[in-house]
Amino acid sequence: MIFRRFAVMTALVPLTATTAAATLAAPPVGADAGRPAAPTGEELRWTRCPAPAPAQGNGGRPAPLPDGTAWECATLKVPLDHARPGGERLPLALVRARARPGEGERRIGSLVLNFGGPGDSGVFTLPAMARKHYLKLHRRYDLVSFDPRGVGRSGGVRCLDGRAFDAWRRLDGTPDGPAEERALTGGFRAYAAACARHARAVLPYVGTENAARDLDLLRQALGEERLHYFGISYGTKLGGVYAHLFPHRVGRMVLDAVVDPTENAEQVALHQAKGFQRALGNFLRDCAGRRGCPAAGGRPPRRKGAEQDTRQAQRLRQAERRITRLITRLDARPLPTAGGRPLTQTQALYGVAAALYSREFWPYLRLALRSAIEDGKGDLLLFFADALHGRGDGGRYTSLQSANAAVNCADSSDRYTARDVRARLPKFRAASPVFGELLAWGLLQCADWPVAGAARGFDVSAPGAPPILVVGTTGDPATPYEGAATMAERLGVGVELVHQGEGHGAYGAGSACVDGTVNRFLLDGTVPANHTTCP
Repeated sequence: MIFRRFAVMTALVPLTATTAAATLAAPPVGADAGRPAAPTGEELRWTRCPAPAPAQGNGGRPAPLPDGTAWECATLKVPLDHARPGGERLPLALVRARARPGEGERRIGSLVLNFGGPGDSGVFTLPAMARKHYLKLHRRYDLVSFDPRGVGRSGGVRCLDGRAFDAWRRLDGTPDGPAEERALTGGFRAYAAACARHARAVLPYVGTENAARDLDLLRQALGEERLHYFGISYGTKLGGVYAHLFPHRVGRMVLDAVVDPTENAEQVALHQAKGFQRALGNFLRDCAGRRGCPAAGGRPPRRKGAEQDTRQAQRLRQAERRITRLITRLDARPLPTAGGRPLTQTQALYGVAAALYSREFWPYLRLALRSAIEDGKGDLLLFFADALHGRGDGGRYTSLQSANAAVNCADSSDRYTARDVRARLPKFRAASPVFGELLAWGLLQCADWPVAGAARGFDVSAPGAPPILVVGTTGDPATPYEGAATMAERLGVGVELVHQGEGHGAYGAGSACVDGTVNRFLLDGTVPANHTTCP
């Protein structure tokens, strides 16, 4: 990974799909929420980690941590169907770095991390991120992650090969008329049919409740009485469901960049439209105050006072217009790239959105926009879009996007039609003139998906669990911070920490206040006051 947090950038991506394939029934898993996961009785065999599989990511074997700790990998076999624990088994890929307590310190246990998506490979992501973000936690915790079911080496869902995926991404994600709409839905129909053809055996079983039961089997296999857990983005949903199913097995749990547990697919998409538009405005305000801002043009004002405010507002409006003109122009005239794949309007939208996931990306977004607007080159924006979609070296894709669709559609019974989308376009455009249409058409993601989704939302009430730290960022584009308050309330034991900042995920984003509060909670058990606010 070239930039931090590309691993958790998948909440926006609207894999749309319609298909006439036969529907596979998603089996009920645990009408009794308190039913314990059946123990596997399996002893984990940890060995040196291999290089990641193409479905996980790109690169060689994970490098040791700075203190010399090597990464170890293992496989845990879990029931494919938790309603039939004696049936077929599914291998879950695991990764671990053992704790290295300092003098006078003691090991706490295992800290299991999930980086979201859904669809992100924890086996690939944890080693890539740990040396920058989790070294303090590693002193007293074994850092552990895994590929959730349907991801990477854990029965990863793969629908298309690289060439077919490239062709699929060239479809216009914001159709302007009946012909483009037919092309879009036809392409997605083929995509969903390919998922059914290649992953039929696992598609009914990749939902979050099954994954939460896997978590409890992992806890048992690690020899832990309670699950210490750090969930980011979709990982907050997985953590909330686990807390509901196994409240008395919750240890120290942190949920960062929180998914709102009460929203349906339409509400999620609409709030993301608002979130990404808000993040784009924050980026443009920052850009407009800098010399050489490609979207604003000219020099920023030097004088202070009312004149400066007026000129700053003018530069911001100019920046917004130049971005809009660029996106509009790309619909008819994609930009060339050195690799030969054009930057289309849809991929430019994905590229801009990807760069809004962290303030650390903003300088690169300025470069990408300058290259597109002033030089007519789309390479940098396409690079961001490729990272968002899991495209790596040689045009190979991870299982990220296929698993993302499979899990989301297994978790929800929402099934929208093109007519539904057209009726909702006005409010999506009002929420975001830039991203609204793309997210509205994303509501087709699960239309006629070959697995019937869960008929209910997800319950996160966790009576009897200890306090759970819930972290929301005010400028988060993908999981707007209002969801953190809702999650904390619905848990019943949630303690909210508000980060006044930008980006998707607060921990490790540059706030010493956030990092210190989370570290004290995980290392010392110190629970902050509810609604603590950090800059």
